[in-house]
Amino acid sequence: MATGQIMEGVFAINKPMGMSSAQVIRDCQKFFNPSALFAPALQQEKAARDRESKYQQTRRSRAKRQLQVKIGHGGTLDPLATGVLILGVGKGTKSLQDFLLCTKTYETVVLFGASTDTYDRVGRIIKKGNYDNVTRPVVEKALEKFRGKFKQIPPLYSALKMQGKPLYEYARAGLPIPREIETRDVDVTEMEIVEWYEPGTHNHRWPADEADQAEKNLVGSVWKVAQAQTTGEEVPEVPTPQKQEEEAKALEDFQGAKRDAEERVDTLVRDEEPSAKRRKTTPGTQDPAPLMSGALSKQPPKGKGSNLVPPPPSPDAPPPWEGKGPPAVKIRMTVTSGFYVRSLCHDLGEALGSGAMMAELARTRQGQFVLGGANCMEYNDLLESEKVWAPKVIKMLDLWNSKRGDMHIAPEPVKGEAKVESQEPKAEASGVAAPESEPAPQAEPSADTKMKDVADGLAEKVAA
Repeated sequence: MATGQIMEGVFAINKPMGMSSAQVIRDCQKFFNPSALFAPALQQEKAARDRESKYQQTRRSRAKRQLQVKIGHGGTLDPLATGVLILGVGKGTKSLQDFLLCTKTYETVVLFGASTDTYDRVGRIIKKGNYDNVTRPVVEKALEKFRGKFKQIPPLYSALKMQGKPLYEYARAGLPIPREIETRDVDVTEMEIVEWYEPGTHNHRWPADEADQAEKNLVGSVWKVAQAQTTGEEVPEVPTPQKQEEEAKALEDFQGAKRDAEERVDTLVRDEEPSAKRRKTTPGTQDPAPLMSGALSKQPPKGKGSNLVPPPPSPDAPPPWEGKGPPAVKIRMTVTSGFYVRSLCHDLGEALGSGAMMAELARTRQGQFVLGGANCMEYNDLLESEKVWAPKVIKMLDLWNSKRGDMHIAPEPVKGEAKVESQEPKAEASGVAAPESEPAPQAEPSADTKMKDVADGLAEKVAA
């Protein structure tokens, strides 16, 4: 039996582009479940379940009967985005709620000249605009209205329903979209242009697919209704019956194509392991032996949330425009909770009259977790052996637990200075003064000691 400390707390991981936040959790569990590092936590959970009554055991759903490392995230990150995804392990999941309201820093690339239904490069083009007059000074001036506190409209066409009613029904009936869902108060505390890309100097492209006219009318109607409600203008007229029929047909075709695509993905890839009834083996062969901890291949686990976004276009691919094409800009911003970066990109294009979309997005900070910092590991580290990722996870969890979730991580002490004190309650809290000669409390095991426990656990697994 592997022995060691139960590892729990909060850390961050650099989420790859194209992967859902839920898939990152599933991948972490696939690597953590068989590991020696998290074996003590699973043993503790098994012991707790053994003490449960038969009634409690039967109430547990089949999906939750499997022993897995308990992991959650502190706020989803768009599949198109990369960057900081906060994860809680064990009791650390109880602290994840604290990060839903903290500030975040993003870097995004805005591509001008076209707008899409999803406000990003993976949607379908709704309209194109003239971008000849879009220059850096013009964009700098336009960004002024997006600093500070204001009301932001979430991406409308992707938010399929509001109060149980599809958005297109509001648009067709000429009804205002519910204000409490339509807009949200946001605060942009910092915003700056990081890099300006002149036409012909970047590889950001519009999507190849363009929406048909009926869908363009539908999205345009929804946007006009939302804008009219926000500005207090008169609500646009109700679409004609012929246009309503066209829009209904377009929406039906769109939903049907979406369902077909999802069914194809579900057919090809399954989240769960194949059951005994579905598993087939060739006569005379045996099932492959389970992979030992640390012996996993360097291929990421495949799930239906792994490849949700196509990669950027090849530099050799012909652009979807003539001439040098549109400019682009990279913007860095620090925002409050509930902010939609893709809405900012779309609204900036509307303000300039050129149209715009989100081409790239990276979350570089959330709370005290910083991309590339001591408390954020790379996703690719998981694809290496446990000997590679385990020491990093140990250090990140130690860093979290030493601060007890403080929102500000103190710097490492300079050589010769005293170490930062633990935030454990002192004796003075109970009214009893602690003498200066009182011995220091027992130190936590070092990362090397914990890794020795991991190594011992691995050795025991091999011996077994």
